[in-house]
Amino acid sequence: MSAVDAVVVGAGVVGLTSAISLAEAGLATRVITAEPTARTTSAAAGAVWGPVLCGPADRCRDWAAVGLSVFSKLTEEPGAGVRQVTGREVSEEVDSPPEWLDLLADHRLLDAGELPPGFASGWQYTAPVVTMPVYLEYLLARYAAVGGSIELETVSSLSAVDAPVVVNCTAVGARKLAGDPSVVPVRGQVVVVRNPGIDEFYINHALHGYDYVYLFPHGDLVLLGGTAEEEAWDLPPRPEVSARILRDTAAVFPQLNGAEVVAERVGLRPYRPTVRLEAESLPGGRVLWHNYGHGGGGVSTSWGCARDLTDAVLTGATA
Repeated sequence: MSAVDAVVVGAGVVGLTSAISLAEAGLATRVITAEPTARTTSAAAGAVWGPVLCGPADRCRDWAAVGLSVFSKLTEEPGAGVRQVTGREVSEEVDSPPEWLDLLADHRLLDAGELPPGFASGWQYTAPVVTMPVYLEYLLARYAAVGGSIELETVSSLSAVDAPVVVNCTAVGARKLAGDPSVVPVRGQVVVVRNPGIDEFYINHALHGYDYVYLFPHGDLVLLGGTAEEEAWDLPPRPEVSARILRDTAAVFPQLNGAEVVAERVGLRPYRPTVRLEAESLPGGRVLWHNYGHGGGGVSTSWGCARDLTDAVLTGATA
């Protein structure tokens, strides 16, 4: 096996983006992963830009700003699976938009007459929406184009990975691999149906138990959600959850009644109070970089974290 400068463990969106950033900066890299990219949590994501369910707020804002710039440019790249979409986020309570919304050029508060019945506040904005299966294939091709390789391998010890730099992008797997009980799964289940002609996204800002109501159009398909169930590890879709998602989204968009179900997906968001982007020393002068715990903001913050990681590696930063 040829020697490399860095090995990235994990092939979700954070791992692939980290590997691409390092490789495009001139480093020889390899990705090792227990699961193919198509079976990672990233493949189940919505995914509209926005650093949600991640912290700290200031750093996630900065990372997401980098992501916004990258995704905005990718809307012009055929095959990347990224489009600018306008939509609404609404709340049953009097609420304010997240502070990061001001990073977007197009955003405004909704008037009372624009709110669904029973809702007290809301805002409209235009943001990149990423069709994850397409985008992940784009990342795989981009990584291959710079000589990157991906190997299916189960890692039992990060310190045993043979490389000068090891990058831990194992999401909820870091709970065991990094011995970090602060990272917990937040289970998300979604349903993908044929799009009956919906071209806006919709997010109900409230969480009822662990039930969300949201919708993201992806061309001929529309992704419906969802859930946010902490400490749930089960991956098979639950039929009763899919039925609830279909019922609640059709109540907002009646044209969804009878829509053909294409897929049901489940992902475990890797929630941590703060994203862990830091280094620790390994034997032999090697360095282990952690890059996990992005919660629901993995796609949005992936490029910002990857750029910071790459800068640190290139300057020789250590623990």
